[in-house]
Amino acid sequence: MNGVLRGKVWPAQKFLQSVANGTLRMPGSIFDVTVTGDYADDGMDRAYADPDVTLHPDPASMCVAPGFKTPTAFVFADAYTKAGDPYAIAPRHVLRRVLDLYAEMGWSMVVAPELEFYLTAVNTDPDLPLVPPTGRSGRAETAPQPYGLEAITEYEDIIEEIYERAESASLHLDTMIHEAGTAQLEINFNHGEPIYLSDQVLLFKRIVRQVALQNDVYATFMAKPMENQPGSAMHLHISAHDDKGTNLFGGEDGPTQAFRHFVGGLQIYLPHVTPLFAPNVNSFRRMQPDHAAPINLQWGYDNRSCGLRVPISGAGSMRVENRLPGADSNPYLAIASSLVAGYLGLTNRIEPLPMVDGNAYRYERTLPNNLDVALDRMAACTAVRDILGGEFVDSFLRIKVKELSAFQRVISSWERDHLLLKV
Repeated sequence: MNGVLRGKVWPAQKFLQSVANGTLRMPGSIFDVTVTGDYADDGMDRAYADPDVTLHPDPASMCVAPGFKTPTAFVFADAYTKAGDPYAIAPRHVLRRVLDLYAEMGWSMVVAPELEFYLTAVNTDPDLPLVPPTGRSGRAETAPQPYGLEAITEYEDIIEEIYERAESASLHLDTMIHEAGTAQLEINFNHGEPIYLSDQVLLFKRIVRQVALQNDVYATFMAKPMENQPGSAMHLHISAHDDKGTNLFGGEDGPTQAFRHFVGGLQIYLPHVTPLFAPNVNSFRRMQPDHAAPINLQWGYDNRSCGLRVPISGAGSMRVENRLPGADSNPYLAIASSLVAGYLGLTNRIEPLPMVDGNAYRYERTLPNNLDVALDRMAACTAVRDILGGEFVDSFLRIKVKELSAFQRVISSWERDHLLLKV
């Protein structure tokens, strides 16, 4: 549920036998694990019975797993109940359920994620702040270097190894740049089918972390890992095609009416599904004014202060860039949240607000300020619940409430610094 990869390691022959006889299974409780490793449904009957789910590997997802001594492959699997039904709370199924609604309309949705992350020095004490790593020059960055070629070359060995392993794993990567933060990088993925791209995002994260560790640094996809640095996002470029491949968002005279309704839905409903793309307490530290992280759902042409940016493009590549999701979000659920909101805009023919010019931060904040408020909003949104399914929504909220409760019991260094000897 948190985008943490969980699974099993099999010898190849055992894997094939298990697929053939239908005995590829895992406890269903893995979908109720919090980010702290606890089970969110403890005390419930299902927690004690913990029935298995059957795993159906997706052959299209199989790829080389780079970096292993023994030739190894990755494969994603879908979870099914003993009755043969899709396991309702599995994020891959949740996204597929939303995509099926578009398929009924004759639409195919296309996404292209842009994923930001930081390289940091090794940090073994969680009470100590993260700091930039030492580069090839023997020095660490101390100032922003957006698009800096000399700056990105400091980590050339790491970047080259990431690309090599990504190519081995058949990831379809595009451009990598140095972002605004110290030792902050961004990778662009080529556009494609949403479930396939979600798989790729998770594989990329694993590859980056492993390459970083082997080079004696950390790689983090936290939304806000350092106090005085920009946060890390997962911007989503979203478009729609018909069965002939025609872009349904762009017309001869500009954006189509369908595109406007899609954006209208994003503006109304994304504030009600914020936990799906900002799932952690730390996620909301990123969404602050003037830190390249929008706080509302204004939209505008080529305007990066807007939550919804419309890149300058022709009819064939018309799309909206949702700049709200954090790099810490589960890609299946972050994409599902956008597509659910857009679908509701289309079916209810919601008109968007007027486009804005200039600084969108001057407009009122429409996103929740913290995870507590965001969870309350999501729990109250029946329209989203009806689409995503009550079992999934209840399970997701149960996990997040338990994580929030665990966080609220922690005494922070800020409290010790300012309250210990003063109040």
